[in-house]
Amino acid sequence: MLALAAILVLSYLIGSIPFGIIVSKSRGIDIKAHGSGNTGGTNVFRTLGPKFGLSVIALDAIKGAIAVLFVSQLYYLDPVTLNNQTPFQDITIIRIMAGIFAIIGHIWSVFASFKGGKGIATALGMMLSITTVDMLVALGIFIIVVGIFKYVSLGSIMAAIAVPSTLFIRENIFHAEVQGYGTLLPFVAGVSILLIYTHRSNIKRLISGSESKISFGKKK
Repeated sequence: MLALAAILVLSYLIGSIPFGIIVSKSRGIDIKAHGSGNTGGTNVFRTLGPKFGLSVIALDAIKGAIAVLFVSQLYYLDPVTLNNQTPFQDITIIRIMAGIFAIIGHIWSVFASFKGGKGIATALGMMLSITTVDMLVALGIFIIVVGIFKYVSLGSIMAAIAVPSTLFIRENIFHAEVQGYGTLLPFVAGVSILLIYTHRSNIKRLISGSESKISFGKKK
């Protein structure tokens, strides 16, 4: 089980890399002192504009993908693990755990006084690597909602709801026979609930009408 422990720790550390802080500091700005104070791509987008905001979002997404696609493979290096049938023998579960720890690292970064972003971009990279079809549907919904209403938080919340909903519909209505459905559904539902929870302050601002809208114009 040493391999599993190493995977979780490494995934957390990768998730903790504060790209929002790194990119904003390269522009002479402390992102924690601007906007919402979050270090994620959305706040960078609002503060520095689309170019830097989208760069941070992409980098944060890559963190989740790396944990799922590469860090999880360290599990196969443990000969003890391979010789014992355990609930963790399924690599899908290992990938899920690696991705979750990357998200935790992003939200509570050890490199940023245990503060960070909302976790949406890191979860995006993770989920695209695990359940591609459902995430592409959610991504489409995110783009449509943000394009119409200009609220990234609203788009993120709707996308979070869309993932387990799409997975459920594909399996139970269209009978797509999704591999690992019994494991994936409670997992994606749990991640969605976590991400919606991290947006509770945004939900309050959306209801009160005080949530900030994004602009697709160029920042000076």
